[in-house]
Amino acid sequence: MKPPRPDRTLLIVLGVIAVLVVVSLVVVFSRGEPEALDPATPEGVVQRYSAAVIAGDETAAMEYLAPEVREDCERFTDLQADNLRVVLVSTTERDSSADVRVSIVTTYEGNGPFGSSEFESERTFDLVTVDGEWLIDGSPWELAVCTNAARN
Repeated sequence: MKPPRPDRTLLIVLGVIAVLVVVSLVVVFSRGEPEALDPATPEGVVQRYSAAVIAGDETAAMEYLAPEVREDCERFTDLQADNLRVVLVSTTERDSSADVRVSIVTTYEGNGPFGSSEFESERTFDLVTVDGEWLIDGSPWELAVCTNAARN
């Protein structure tokens, strides 16, 4: 009597599952930094400003502020933005001003029964053009490095 042959269908299904697992791992581990937006656009300015604030580089963030905001800047003393995630929602661009709407997700570490929690809200950056360059005139309070730049 011959030993039973393995079921080809089962081998095919296991092979497909293995391929799906490998593809999923490649996708997860190949996702790196988000694509850098054009720095000459309102979205690109907001992206770079937000990244600087989250990284704690207030000096770099200040470079993206309109001159009036920068000159009158009263810096926040204890800016805590490392628990934020910022996602672009929409942009309204006009000749000399723009509004960039973002979703800000704040993560709170917790010891409660369900672990950490998140809070999400939509906020708007106000931008103006100065000498052909987009600069931030007002930012969401969660990402403001200056008290006079904090809006909404």
